[in-house]
Amino acid sequence: MLRTPCPQLVLASASTGRRALFTAAGIVVSAEAPQCDEISITGPNPAATARARAVAKAGSLARAGAIVIGADQVCHLDGRIFSKPADAAEHRTQLRALRGRTHTLSNGVAVLHDGGEESWVTDVQVTLRDDLSDEEIDDYVAAGESRDCAGGYRVEAHGARLISRVDGDQFAVVGLPLFEVITVLRRLGWRPAPLSHKPALPL
Repeated sequence: MLRTPCPQLVLASASTGRRALFTAAGIVVSAEAPQCDEISITGPNPAATARARAVAKAGSLARAGAIVIGADQVCHLDGRIFSKPADAAEHRTQLRALRGRTHTLSNGVAVLHDGGEESWVTDVQVTLRDDLSDEEIDDYVAAGESRDCAGGYRVEAHGARLISRVDGDQFAVVGLPLFEVITVLRRLGWRPAPLSHKPALPL
């Protein structure tokens, strides 16, 4: 187990969504872009691909005295992977293919520390609404909100209007199963900084 003082937490990700999850939970992390070509990393299936990419991301920033967290998300349905859309045309095509269907987001996570490595995959199922019109999809694509997201939607923003159901950890839809990550960190001996308690506002 890691001893106090608590080591630095490094998030090996350029994702603003993942960083925001830690910030909202009051967990201080240093977010850095991973130094690896994740697109070139593939596995025998989507889950294995997500896990391998997460390990590579974390490994690219590994350093003594730090806990490095890598994460990757792969969106897939019926064996087809829905990557970050390259352009508006592909974005529209992907969302129309996912409309009314339940797809899987496989989230690979790797936690590297001085004592070794822990890595796993968390799956979550997401169903897009079956009554989405082509016009609604076109409008969402034109907004340019989520071209950098697997599957082409951002659940924590306007993309929530596209979704009818989530089965699993909603944090994992954003790109990180936060509850599981915190469990691993605590097992390693990490503890969060105390919250600052302020007087309650009058009613």
